[in-house]
This record gives sequence, C-alpha cells and structure tokens, in this order.
Amino acid sequence: PLNSEYKGQNCSVARSLEAVGERWTLLIIRELLRRPHRFAEIEGKLGIAKNVLTNRLDKLVELEIVKRVPYTEARDWNDYRLTRKGRDLFPVINALMAWGDKYEAPDGPPVLFEHDCGHTVDHELVCSHCRERVAPKTIRVVAGPGATDETGLD
Repeated sequence: PLNSEYKGQNCSVARSLEAVGERWTLLIIRELLRRPHRFAEIEGKLGIAKNVLTNRLDKLVELEIVKRVPYTEARDWNDYRLTRKGRDLFPVINALMAWGDKYEAPDGPPVLFEHDCGHTVDHELVCSHCRERVAPKTIRVVAGPGATDETGLD
C-alpha cells in the first residue's frame, strides 16, 4: 500500500489510489489489457525488477484485479489475466493516455486505439444519458448513495 490512511475522507479516488496507485501497477495493467502475459514477458516488456513485479502481481491477485491461470502443470508457470474488475480499469488507462498524448508526447501519440470498425477511438468522456461531451465546467458534484459527513459536500 501507499501507507496513506486518508483519515476523515470518504473518497473513492483515495481508495482507488491505495489499490492501483503504486509505481508500476498501472503499467502492468496496461500490458495485461493488451493480452495475457507470463511473468517473464511482463518483466521483459517493462524492465521491472522481479521482486517488485512479484509484489505488484500478488497484490493485484489479492485485490481480484488479476488472476493467475496455470500455463503448464509440469512447472509452476502461470499466465496473468485481468478479471472483470481489472478490465474495468480500461477507462483509467485511456484517460491517462489521453492526458499523456496531449501534454507529454511532443511527436504525437505513441499508440492509438483502433475499434473493430477500423477507426481510431477518441478519448472523450460522454454523458451516459444524452451522449454529449463532458467537461469539468459542464458537471457538478452531488452526494451519492455512499456519501457521509466525511465526503465533504456542502
């Protein structure tokens, strides 16, 4: 964990950071979004230390974000695959990618997402009801069903 208590906060962002906010974690998830991998493939692709990768994968398995699927019974080898909970992190990866493409990619996006129809996918956030583009100035924060006094809404 990031060793942050977030005392007095009822905040899904803080809780999410506790789950996936450690260095390397989202990069591991990025790789697993592309396809299942074996340990050595992830290690080689990311250039991550074995002990760090072991710790991150163990935590992701514990949180049910990743599952181990035996690759061979002859040896203790596994494929690592995202669970539904892990695949649901795609919008997070997509949002970080959009920000990075805009501000940290001087030569243009290093990769693009292409839909099955053959066209590239935008990074836009749209309203689930009217399908209009969402921007910070077009939304307001309201209490949800899990709101408490610690949520900090006036």
